Amino acid sequence: MSDILYLKVEKSVKVETRIIKLKDIAKIECVNSSIKNKVNELCILQLDSKKEYKYVVSILKVIEVIHKQFPDLEIDNIGECDFVLEYVNKKQNLVFEYMKIIFVCFIVFIGAAFTIMTFNNDVGIAELFGQLYQVVMEEESSGFTVLEMSYSIGLGVGILVFYNHIGGKRLTTDPTPIQVEMRIYEEDVNTALIKNYTREEKSIDVN
Repeated sequence: MSDILYLKVEKSVKVETRIIKLKDIAKIECVNSSIKNKVNELCILQLDSKKEYKYVVSILKVIEVIHKQFPDLEIDNIGECDFVLEYVNKKQNLVFEYMKIIFVCFIVFIGAAFTIMTFNNDVGIAELFGQLYQVVMEEESSGFTVLEMSYSIGLGVGILVFYNHIGGKRLTTDPTPIQVEMRIYEEDVNTALIKNYTREEKSIDVN
């Protein structure tokens, strides 16, 4: 009875080296530890370009490489049939990366502040608070009362609770709404990339 190798590859894989071994892109399991160790060290691909790029690879290509060394090995794929392989250059300019982060934070801050101000202006929140204060307290509002203070504090607390972050700490273990949307977006991008490469026959596949 031949040994069985269980192979699992995620839909999106990042690597930092141009010589890609199986252990860099997949998880495997086999009762025969000798075969498992040897398969892990097999060279699956060797990228020519030094530029950061995304490739679409068929799992059949991976199986083909394994079978060249172990023809009698039975392989059971429990992962993706096609996956996106992204080559990332680990020698990145940290100054440029920090500048991008600061720029994005600045744009997001300005955009959020502008959105809140335009919303308050559209609904006339200042006039509403003034009228409410006058009805309850029977005196004219100064523009800075307990209503404005509660609204300002509640707005900040609401944002922190909604995005589930205070500094670098989370309030719960649930993913934030942004993380959920980013995962959905990433999944859609990878699916579209795989379909486009397959349709245009640009994917790395068996002959």
